[in-house]
Amino acid sequence: LREVVRGQIENQFGSMTRQKIKRQLLDQLDAAYAFEAPSKLVEAEFNNIWNQVNRDLEAAGRTFADEETTEEEARAEYMRLAERRVRLGLVLAEIGEKAGVTVSDEELQRGLLEQVRRYPANQQQEAFEFYRSNPEALNTLRAPLFEEKVVDHLLSQISVTDVKVSKEELMADDEDSETAKAKPAKKAAAKKADDAEEPKKKAAPKKKAAKDAE
Repeated sequence: LREVVRGQIENQFGSMTRQKIKRQLLDQLDAAYAFEAPSKLVEAEFNNIWNQVNRDLEAAGRTFADEETTEEEARAEYMRLAERRVRLGLVLAEIGEKAGVTVSDEELQRGLLEQVRRYPANQQQEAFEFYRSNPEALNTLRAPLFEEKVVDHLLSQISVTDVKVSKEELMADDEDSETAKAKPAKKAAAKKADDAEEPKKKAAPKKKAAKDAE
């Protein structure tokens, strides 16, 4: 049992470490590729984010004032987030294409099973059938898998130095992260989509509240 718990903790912190490295990498790409993202893609991504924010606020019974901001300020923050995501999505797509990065059917199948496991047990079969019968929905799983492979490719091209940090330092939010930039409902909507860089195309079956917290 002790070994199982230790393994779970190591996996948890390993995942957190990767997320921090990935965020730093994306920040570098964001700074290096300053161009105006296509307005239609930005608008679509903003609408996805904004709708999620409002759903989360409504579910929590909170308002923008409760989050110490205004709707106008929140819109501006999330518009910047949408622009960043679209821009990074295009950059990663270009890098991945030039590097010959692809997502195999086997990898997509593993990604599907991982996604389905995030649902409550009594909804997993329904979710599985939904994705299997909707090619467009299934294809939305390909984008994050592709992104992770591009990130792996980029990390293999650079020198990464290991630095020992405390648990508190590892868990601390980065001040310049997307999550920190997104103020209202940041523990819900912003965190859910923290690393998603491309607009979502079609929603899967509804999950129970807070099920998809990552």
